Amino acid sequence: MDYQVFDTTLRDGGQREGISYTVADKLAVARLLDEFGVGFIEGGWPGAMPKDTEFFERAKRELELRHAVLVAFGATRKAGVDVAADPQVRALLDAETPVVCVVAKSDLRHVERALRTTGDENLAMVRDTVRHLVANGRRAFVDCEHFFDGFRYDPAYAASVVQAAIDAGAERVVMCDTNGGMLPSMITKAITEVVERTGVSADRLGIHCQNDTACAVANTIAAVEAGVKHFQCTANGYGERPGNADLFATVSNLQLKLGLKVLPDGCLEKATRVSTALAEIANIAPDTHQAYVGAAAFAHKAGLHASAIKVDPLLYNHIDPVVVGNDMRILVTEMAGRASIELKSRELGLDLADHPDTLSTITRKVKDLEAGGWSFEAADASFELLVRNELPGADVTRPFALESYRVLVEHREDGKVISEATVKVRVKGERVIATAEGNGPVNALDEALRTALSNHYPALKSFELNDYKVRILEGSHGTNAITRVLLETSDHSREWTTVGVHENVVEASWTALVDALTYGLAKS
Repeated sequence: MDYQVFDTTLRDGGQREGISYTVADKLAVARLLDEFGVGFIEGGWPGAMPKDTEFFERAKRELELRHAVLVAFGATRKAGVDVAADPQVRALLDAETPVVCVVAKSDLRHVERALRTTGDENLAMVRDTVRHLVANGRRAFVDCEHFFDGFRYDPAYAASVVQAAIDAGAERVVMCDTNGGMLPSMITKAITEVVERTGVSADRLGIHCQNDTACAVANTIAAVEAGVKHFQCTANGYGERPGNADLFATVSNLQLKLGLKVLPDGCLEKATRVSTALAEIANIAPDTHQAYVGAAAFAHKAGLHASAIKVDPLLYNHIDPVVVGNDMRILVTEMAGRASIELKSRELGLDLADHPDTLSTITRKVKDLEAGGWSFEAADASFELLVRNELPGADVTRPFALESYRVLVEHREDGKVISEATVKVRVKGERVIATAEGNGPVNALDEALRTALSNHYPALKSFELNDYKVRILEGSHGTNAITRVLLETSDHSREWTTVGVHENVVEASWTALVDALTYGLAKS
C-alpha cells in the first residue's frame, strides 16, 4: 500500500472518557481493526501501563494478524539519560513489535516548560532514540506532539525536530495537532512550509489530528491532499476531549471521494459492522448519525426523498451504502438489512443466497429484535445461532430444555453477599436439578447450569466466562428500563460473544449464558 493507515484506537482512543478496555477487549479490538484492513495498530505504552505490557505479551501468542502490524508507543529517552539505559525505551524493545512510535516535543515552549530542558537536548533525545530503535531492527515513527502550535510559535525549531528525526532514520515523522485547534487551510499551509524549509518529501510525513474544531477528518484529508501518505485515526473518532479523526469517515472519504486505495480489497465494505462491534466492546452506544457507518447515515423519511429513491436510490444517497456495509432505509416502510445479513452469514459459513425466503425471515426477525434493544454486531455467536435456527439443515440442537431457574441473593450479618442459583432442566431425557453459589447472580447461574450439564457435556469444563457487559437502554415507553447483556466466553482456543435483552437483568444474562453454552458445545 502506498498509504499507511495507522490506527491508535487502543492508545489514543482509549483516553476517551468512559472507555476502559480490558486486555481481552484490546485483543478483540485489534482483531477487528486487522479485519478492516488497517496497516498499523498502536497497541499502547508498554512499560508505562501494566495493562499494555500484558497486551503485548499476550499478543505475541494470541494475535494472528493478516493486514496490520502491531506498534508499541512510548517516549524518547529522558533528558540527560543514556538511551540504552532508559527503562521505558528498553520496554519498547521488549514489546518485540516490528514498529515503534515515539512521541517527541516539537513546540519549544513545551520543551522548556514541560520537559525543563533545552531545545538542543530535545533534538538529541529524538536522534538518540530513533537511532537506537533502528539499530535494534525496529521501524521507527516519531509523533511530533503539538507540532502545528509549535510551528506557528517557532517554525524553525519545529522544523528542526522533523529534520532530526528523518536524519536519524525515522520512517515517518507525524505532525500532530495535539490541541485540535487547526483548520484545513492551516494544515495545508504548514505542510507546504515544512517541506520547503527541510527539503523532506511530504510522503515521509504523517498527520495526527484531534477534533476540537470538529475538523479532524477534514484536516487529515487536507494533509493527504498536500502529499502526506501516513495518517493516524481512531475507530469512531474515540479519543480525549472531542476525540480524534474518525477512521471510518477518513478512509471512506479518501477511497470513495478521492479514489485513493488505502485499504485492501474487500475491507471497506466491513466498515459498518466493524464500527458497531467496536462500539459494543467500548460499551458506548453507537452514534446513529455517524457519517457512512451510522444507522441513520442513509435513512430517509417519506415524501420527496422516498419518491425519488423509488426512481434511483443515488438521487438522495451520496454513495451506494453497500460499499461501506450499510443499508438505505425508508423510515416509513423500514427497508433494511438483507445485504448485511447475507454478507455476515456468509462470513460465518452460512450461505443464504439460495434461500431468499429464509433471508427475508431472518431480516425481519433481526429488525424486530433490534427494535427491542438487541444488537448482534458484537455478538456473532448469538447471530449465528439465530441464522442456523432458521436455515434448513443448519439448525443447532439446544443441549437442554429449561424447566425453571431461581436466584437468591443473601446479605449476611458479616457483610458478605452470596448469590445462590438453582436450575431445573431436562438433559437427554433426564430431569436434573442443580444448585450452586457464586459471587453474583450470573456467576451462580453459570455454575449451577454447568453442574447440571457437566455429566452429559464434559467439554463445558474448558469454558470460561471472560467478560460481562451490561447496558441500560431506554424502553419503548420512554421510562421502562431495558437491559442488554454481552457475554464473552472462551475455551482456551477461541472466544465468542453472545447477547441477551430483557427488562430483568438476570433474564437477559440467562439468555446470553444459554447462547454461550449452546454455541460453544456446537463448535466443540
